[in-house]
Amino acid sequence: MGALENIDVNRVPKHVAIIMDGNGRWAESQGQIRTFGHWQGVEPVKDTIEGAIEVGVKYLTLFAFSTENWVRPSDEVKILMEILVSTLHKEIDSMMENGIRLNAFGQLDYLPEACRKDLREAMTRTKDNDRLTLNLALSYGSRWEILEAMKSLVEKFEKGEIKGNDINEGLVNSLLCTAGMPDPELLIRTSGEHRISNFLLWQIAYSEFYFIDKFWPDFRRQDLFEAIHNFQHRERRFGSTSKQILESQKIQSNGQ
Repeated sequence: MGALENIDVNRVPKHVAIIMDGNGRWAESQGQIRTFGHWQGVEPVKDTIEGAIEVGVKYLTLFAFSTENWVRPSDEVKILMEILVSTLHKEIDSMMENGIRLNAFGQLDYLPEACRKDLREAMTRTKDNDRLTLNLALSYGSRWEILEAMKSLVEKFEKGEIKGNDINEGLVNSLLCTAGMPDPELLIRTSGEHRISNFLLWQIAYSEFYFIDKFWPDFRRQDLFEAIHNFQHRERRFGSTSKQILESQKIQSNGQ
């Protein structure tokens, strides 16, 4: 079921978001310390990115580190930052070869300077790539993001740049971290948890959710393909009825 040939290439979601969960619990299940799981979580990131390119996803957003994660033990946080820097160094040439544009968003000022420096360099070097945009949500929380957008709206209003009637969904979208990108059609979460954890709350208003029991270190591109295959068998109504969707499809078909 997870094979690429089962997927309708004409109905692949443009934007897939993933909450990569379960590194620590995977390590503990192996009798290892939690940080071992974070290192093992690098390989599924690489394989998932390759799978996304293979199937034609244009935007892939990975929840790499939340604002809440700062409360974890300092040694674990340090390892997570080391993994980020090490992976950027190792994979930058591959990103260039595969047309991957790296984008990072969140409260990046909270990251260590070495991380910020490597992120800036990687984003600058890959900025013209257009095969896949890889978003890393780092030190990110959706409530923070929405609050920052609200502050920007108030500032624009106070400066006379906008009026109350100018505030609409398009304007709010332009002030979010994902400005200029389509909303995720598909949200995947690993490790068997069934919650959103303060991730892209505005953007996932109409996303399809896919939960998988595997811990992140065990996730591979076949699991991504299975999630997309499952997505393609769902009816996305956006408030309409099934009958209305069918009639609309008939009209579009006749128009072609």
